[in-house]
Amino acid sequence: MHPRLVLVLSVAVTATPLVGCSTFDRLANLGEQPPLSAIENPTTQAGYKPVHMPMPTPQPASYSPNSLWRNGSRAFFKDQRAHQVGDILTVIVNLNDKAVIANETQRSRENKEDSGIDALFGAKKYPIMNTPVGTRIFTGDSNSSSDGKGSVNRSEALVTNVAGVVTQVLPNGNLVVEGKQEVRVNFEIRELIVAGIVRPEDIQSDNTIDSSKIAEARIAYGGRGQITDVQQPRYSQQALDILLPF
Repeated sequence: MHPRLVLVLSVAVTATPLVGCSTFDRLANLGEQPPLSAIENPTTQAGYKPVHMPMPTPQPASYSPNSLWRNGSRAFFKDQRAHQVGDILTVIVNLNDKAVIANETQRSRENKEDSGIDALFGAKKYPIMNTPVGTRIFTGDSNSSSDGKGSVNRSEALVTNVAGVVTQVLPNGNLVVEGKQEVRVNFEIRELIVAGIVRPEDIQSDNTIDSSKIAEARIAYGGRGQITDVQQPRYSQQALDILLPF
């Protein structure tokens, strides 16, 4: 093996622990397409925490005598919409946000101080020094001004659909849903993650719900692969951006 190549590999292996385990994964898949994530139970993932929200007192279901109808039911026949853990529903992600903000603040202040005497105890001159009494003891001027301007112009748009799974049913009947979608095109993976809390009443008859009706919504759209790697700054540059104070 060429000595220079050995030196490069040695430096790479030595520096690898400094940049994390992701470098090992990238080196292991060198020249290969980025692998898709395995389908996993989100409740078993590291860091998963069940959602706890303020809940009303549970009300037991009651039935009328000699009747199959349950009080509070939305339909006589079985509802095909998601309502229990493991059910699937489609989240319609429709984000079209735009914000334009412009602020300007101006402030100006001017102060002037001037004090003096014409005679000291009635005398125009100091008794001992026989010199004229000064007419001005203190004179001061100050000026201050500030002019601040700020503006925000933001526009975001994302329209897509993703199927989610009900991972938890809260005591009041609300559903905790989470969905993840991955699409690989050549050597780039695009992933979409949606999570939040929905009301069963907001789920449409076709088992879909709009993202605007998801409480505590968490929507992430991004990717990984060769193009994403090129767009990211190197590890050393990211470290310098954090450490350098200027």
